[in-house]
Amino acid sequence: MTRYPPVGFSFWVSFEISSEPIDIAFQDVAGIGMELQTEDIVEGGENRFTQKLPTRANYTPLVLKRGLAVQSALTNWVRDAVENLSIQPTSIIVALLNEKKEPLMAYRFMNAYPLKWSISNFNAESSTLVIESLELYYQYFKIINS
Repeated sequence: MTRYPPVGFSFWVSFEISSEPIDIAFQDVAGIGMELQTEDIVEGGENRFTQKLPTRANYTPLVLKRGLAVQSALTNWVRDAVENLSIQPTSIIVALLNEKKEPLMAYRFMNAYPLKWSISNFNAESSTLVIESLELYYQYFKIINS
């Protein structure tokens, strides 16, 4: 058993859009996070502090980046949601891999759908890849330990 922290460059992403495999290679995954929202309650006559009561969990949007795929099932799913308002929520799994390329820890994002799709700038002075960025809303996520 290794005691070193896992590396962040070995991972895979899976969309449960269809029974067919789709292109899911991403270079960057960001936004895995949650926080507890609170409500401030001021007590009458007590001026030294306010009470903070927990209300609900809040999850940050999931942002995925990859080289632009000219035609893909994932892009079609995004375009259908944005252009036709045909929202088809899906589960997404992001798995962090160990040195043997086995899942070390995974995150299942429930009822996700696209909020934003964008591509990087075109620049004639650089030879960089065009990167597409996908921002997703989801209701909540579960941590899956392997």
